[in-house]
Amino acid sequence: MIVAKKAQLFRILHFMTNPPCFSLKFWGTRGSIPCPGPDTVRYGGNTTCFEVTCGERRIIVDAGTGIRLLGKKIMLEEGNFLNADLFFTHTHMDHIQGLPFFAPLYNPESDVRLHAGHLGDQKYDLLGIIGTMLMKDPVFPVPSALIEKACSFNDYPCGKVFELGDGIIIRTGKLNHPNGACGYRIEFGGKVLAICTDTEHYEGKLDEEVLALADQADVMIYDSAYTEEEYPKFKGWGHSTWQEALKVAEAANVKHTFLFHHDPSHNDEKMDQIAKNATEINSNARPAIEGEEITL
Repeated sequence: MIVAKKAQLFRILHFMTNPPCFSLKFWGTRGSIPCPGPDTVRYGGNTTCFEVTCGERRIIVDAGTGIRLLGKKIMLEEGNFLNADLFFTHTHMDHIQGLPFFAPLYNPESDVRLHAGHLGDQKYDLLGIIGTMLMKDPVFPVPSALIEKACSFNDYPCGKVFELGDGIIIRTGKLNHPNGACGYRIEFGGKVLAICTDTEHYEGKLDEEVLALADQADVMIYDSAYTEEEYPKFKGWGHSTWQEALKVAEAANVKHTFLFHHDPSHNDEKMDQIAKNATEINSNARPAIEGEEITL
C-alpha cells in the first residue's frame, strides 16, 4: 500500500514538473485553393491541415494539401505506420484534397480513425465522399480500397463530445458554412485549443456556437478569409473577417488568436498589412504561418 501511494505521488509530481506536451503545428493555412509561389512564401500556400499533439497522442484536423508534407515527415522520421485520429471540419475540396497523397494511409497496418460531423442527412457519408467522389475514376486513378484497411470512417452528430483517453476531450460545435461544418475545442492538460475555421459571422451578433468553442481558450484559430471591406462581395460564402476574429477573441477571453484560411488573393504583402492592423488592436492576434509550431 505504501509503495503504491509513493508511486502515485511520484506520477503526480512528475506530471506537475513535466506536464505532457500539448502542441499545434500548421501544415496548411490557405483557404479555397492551394496557391504556392513567390508571393505566398511567408504565410504559406497549402490548404488546411493541423497537427495537434497531446502527450503521446496525435490528432490531425483536415486533410488539405498540407497533409502531404505531414505524411512525408512521418515517413522520414517515424516509418510509415501511423496511429492517429483525423477530424474533418467538413469535406469541401480544400479540406480533403490532400488525403490521397497522405502516405501513411497506404500502410494497411496503420490505424487512422477518420471523423466527420457535418454530413447529417446529406446524400453521402464520409466513406461515400472519399470512396465514391474523391478517390474514384475518372477523378482520381487510385481507388480508396488501398487506404481503407488503414482507416475507419466515422460519422457523428455535430455537438458530440469525444473522450479519447489520456485526458483528451474534444467538444464539437456547428459552424455557419454552406453544406455544414464542425468546429473543435480540444482540451488537454488544463489547456484549450479552439478551431473555428470555415464559418461566417452573423450580422449584429456573435455566434454562440463559436463563443462556446472559444470560451477561455489558450489558442483560438478563426476563419479570417476577408477584411471588412472585402466581405460584402462574398457574403453567404461561409467565411469571416479578421476584425470579427478579434471581436470573438475579446468576448470569449481568448489568450492567443491565429487568423486563418487566408484568401488565395492575399499575398505576403497583404498578409503583412493584415498582421500589422490586427496586432495594433490585439497584440496577441496575428495570421497563422505554414510550418509554425506552437506549444500551449
